[in-house]
Amino acid sequence: MKRFPTLFLLTALLAIALAASACGNNSQATPGPEATAVADTSAPVRAGNEVVADAAVVPARNADLSLPTGGIVAEILAQEGQQVEQGAPIMRLESARQQAAVAQADAGLAAAQARLAELKSGARSAEIDAAQAAVDAAQAQVARLEAGAKPEDIDAAQAGLDAAQANLQRVRDGAAEQQVIAAKLDLANVEAALRQAQAAYDKIAGNPDAGSYPQALQLEQATNAFNAAKARVDDLEQGSTPAQIAAAQAEVRGAQAQLNSAKAAARPADLAAAEADVRRAQAQLDLLKSGARPETVAAVEAEVAASRAALQQAQAALNETTLKAPFAGTIAEILPAVGEPVSPNAPIVRLADLSTWQIETDDLTELNVVRIREGSPAKLEFDALPGVELSGKVVQIKPIGVNKQGDITYTVVVVPDQSDPRLRWNMTAVVTIEAEK
Repeated sequence: MKRFPTLFLLTALLAIALAASACGNNSQATPGPEATAVADTSAPVRAGNEVVADAAVVPARNADLSLPTGGIVAEILAQEGQQVEQGAPIMRLESARQQAAVAQADAGLAAAQARLAELKSGARSAEIDAAQAAVDAAQAQVARLEAGAKPEDIDAAQAGLDAAQANLQRVRDGAAEQQVIAAKLDLANVEAALRQAQAAYDKIAGNPDAGSYPQALQLEQATNAFNAAKARVDDLEQGSTPAQIAAAQAEVRGAQAQLNSAKAAARPADLAAAEADVRRAQAQLDLLKSGARPETVAAVEAEVAASRAALQQAQAALNETTLKAPFAGTIAEILPAVGEPVSPNAPIVRLADLSTWQIETDDLTELNVVRIREGSPAKLEFDALPGVELSGKVVQIKPIGVNKQGDITYTVVVVPDQSDPRLRWNMTAVVTIEAEK
């Protein structure tokens, strides 16, 4: 009977110990110093109503910048540690090809716009006046054909025929006797002058430089005059050649045809051709006055739009060779140097706004993240700043967890209520978040 209470007491103590051990595992209380050696320090620690986790100091805003196109670095316009404004250029790639494409696209747009302006402006007044004159001339030709030849036109054509016939008769008859006599008299005169010049030259012919004397020149001139006069006499005595007669006959036939045409009425074919000329000239005038067709204007407007899009595309390609700051901040790191190639979309510059810091931890497991909420108070301690404790609050709990060494962990962002000028990027910190009960 005395052993029963002892056994009961031992059993009760064992149950209490097991219950306390189970409660300790569920609450994840902060282990004592004797348990530190075997504790898993990679996961957040929970002490009572607090969740404790390792964290790091990061800028509230930072970005790894890249360019959508690759190329060779031509210019670096900023340096590490430099503060830049939003939109400030940081780096440029070689862009000769892109600049040429912009110039070509710009010229294509200008040409298309000029064609559109020309279509919309319509014909110039001088062009319309010229087309109207062509219509008037064609109508006048029709009127002349319908009216027939005037009496004075017929008289002029008859006079032309008479003149051609008279010329033909003169050619057939040859030179008149008086012309032959006059030509022979001229020949006799120049022959006498030639003998006189020959006699004068004979007197100095023995001199070595006789050719330089005036008598030599006079003899040459007299000889040329004699030859011309002799040819004239021969031509007159010979009479007209068959070719001269044929040419005179052709002139007669042409004059006769001109007279017949003047006397004859307009042929139907000629009148129809003249009327067609009127219609053609009138159509050209109407076309100039009406301007370009809407379909033509629409087609050229589409060409202008396509050219403008090509210019915008070329300009965008050129802009992509310059890296600009998307927000105001400090250049934390520049990876390539001038002359080095960069790949498309490869990070080349790290930019951060170092004026505002936040504390990030990715150590909260799924068991702990459900115990905190956005707005939960937090305490911040930093390994590099012993004795410094800052208050803050949770501003973001990322909704997607990641597998970290077998545990699903979530990233939590805490913003301190006040900053410390000694904080630096990636400083280690311990964040203690007040958890819900």
